[in-house]
Amino acid sequence: MNSRILIAALAGLMVLAIAICGCTSSSPSGEPTTTAPAEKPLYIVGIDGAYPPYSWIDENGTATGFDVESIEWIAAEQGFEVKVQAMDWDSIIPSLLQKKIDMVYSGMTITPERLEQVNFSITYWIVNQSVAVREDSTLTLDDVKDGKVVMGTQSGCTAYDWMEENLVATGKLPEENIKVYKNIQLALTDLQNGRVDAVMYDVPVIRTSIEGKPLKVLGTIPTGEEYGVAVRKEDAALLADINEGLTKLMASQKWDELKEKYEME
Repeated sequence: MNSRILIAALAGLMVLAIAICGCTSSSPSGEPTTTAPAEKPLYIVGIDGAYPPYSWIDENGTATGFDVESIEWIAAEQGFEVKVQAMDWDSIIPSLLQKKIDMVYSGMTITPERLEQVNFSITYWIVNQSVAVREDSTLTLDDVKDGKVVMGTQSGCTAYDWMEENLVATGKLPEENIKVYKNIQLALTDLQNGRVDAVMYDVPVIRTSIEGKPLKVLGTIPTGEEYGVAVRKEDAALLADINEGLTKLMASQKWDELKEKYEME
């Protein structure tokens, strides 16, 4: 073989070998390695752990509910992971601001006061307030509106805000006649035991929570509250992800399945 041809052939083989080797990398030991796929972002989701049908911790210690299943669906759709963590409601926004959690997805009403601290997603649900009393109660809804009761509710909730604005501030109800609790289930227990005359809270939660108890719904107070997912103001990318996921969820068959499963309507 002509020497020039031989040199050209060898050069071609070297180029081919380099191209093939370029498809992999080697570890210091000489073993080929591959690039690991990037891990999905993990977000901690704060919830009220005693807030059915939206969010609660079941008998097995597992978070469940309409909101919990919603964020799990959104996470899968949008390509991130979530860990759900139950917290005291009156500390949940401080926990968000202190970066102990990354969002609040647990039936949180969008209010001007909260908007000063956090940003909210698009509205995903609208609720009114419900008043529960004992089955043998002779109270009327007008008695409640006139402040002729000792009221119970959860601390840090919009039912408390309504009572402060419409009953206490107008002189109808003494401040000491509002009893606040760590969660609404404790308020309902005190209602059963006669320590308060009535309990006010979000309609779906009252409806679900009094099932099987000697309690009844006295009536509804229209407030038209809008629920949203709360995030820190600087987390614009996460907020965009949540809004996109909510839009997809509410347009999907899964949304109808969740509403039926948790008897939302």
